[in-house]
Amino acid sequence: MAHLRTAHPVNVRKSRRGIHLVLCIHFCLRPPNSVSAPSPSVPALPAVSRHNLGKMLGRLAATRLLEIRQAFRRAAQTSRSFSTALNYHIDSPDNNPDMPWEFNSQNQEKVKEIISHYPSNYKQSAVIPLLDLAQQQHGGWLPVSAMNAVAKVIEVAPIRVYEVATFYSMFNRTPVGKYHLLVCGTTPCMIRGSREIEDALLKHLGVKRNEVTKDGLFSVGEMECMGSCVNAPMITVADYSSGSEGYSYNYYEDVTPKRVVEIVELLRKGEKLPPGTQNAKRIMSGPEGGNTTLLTDPKPPPCRDLDAC
Repeated sequence: MAHLRTAHPVNVRKSRRGIHLVLCIHFCLRPPNSVSAPSPSVPALPAVSRHNLGKMLGRLAATRLLEIRQAFRRAAQTSRSFSTALNYHIDSPDNNPDMPWEFNSQNQEKVKEIISHYPSNYKQSAVIPLLDLAQQQHGGWLPVSAMNAVAKVIEVAPIRVYEVATFYSMFNRTPVGKYHLLVCGTTPCMIRGSREIEDALLKHLGVKRNEVTKDGLFSVGEMECMGSCVNAPMITVADYSSGSEGYSYNYYEDVTPKRVVEIVELLRKGEKLPPGTQNAKRIMSGPEGGNTTLLTDPKPPPCRDLDAC
């Protein structure tokens, strides 16, 4: 537990308390620039004992910290960044370092196969595929105990695994639905209507971002560029409904608010719909209605020797 509380942004309140107190004393007690020095004719304030001063500073620091935290919460609610997902760990009954967790017998074989791809002295290179496998096994998210299990397999300090799990937005550290829908929020998709796509999903499912529906089927998040900008806007559906064996991660492109609601209802019925563009007039990333240029095979160069041409 000690390494978890000191080496990782998980439970770091104690380690930062001194810094917070110093900052709060500075900002709480610093006089405004407009306040002039006290006049010699004004009687000095009575001396304050060290004990009372400490209590007063403690109250001021607590008040200021509360204001700062509330400001950060308000900023997180209005931000459109995927980082609005919880970026620190809080122990809970279903997510704490004391919970037993290990790869099941089926995935143990996959672990061996993944490890075999790397030199024996570079097991840590397998951290991403192992975290992905652990997330699939655990229903789409990574508890701290799963990260610790991965650290044990690749023989590194747990902090090395935490660093990776907290860096990539595709690793979920809070529970998600069996179907986790991610809306691309990068500029091309945003220009093409990704905000309306997300609003339609949240309204239809009756949840906020990163919340899970009451039936446990769906959750909606946001991630950055998915790499199919020519088919913007788009969403990804991570299917954890069948564990690691039936796991899939599919792109649905050229979507509209109406179409994403239809996709949700098809998934609810257990139907498998083809991924890719949802625009019937397009073939993959080709233009709507088909090509109007480059309709024949390109002419070859007259000769291969450019100097002789």
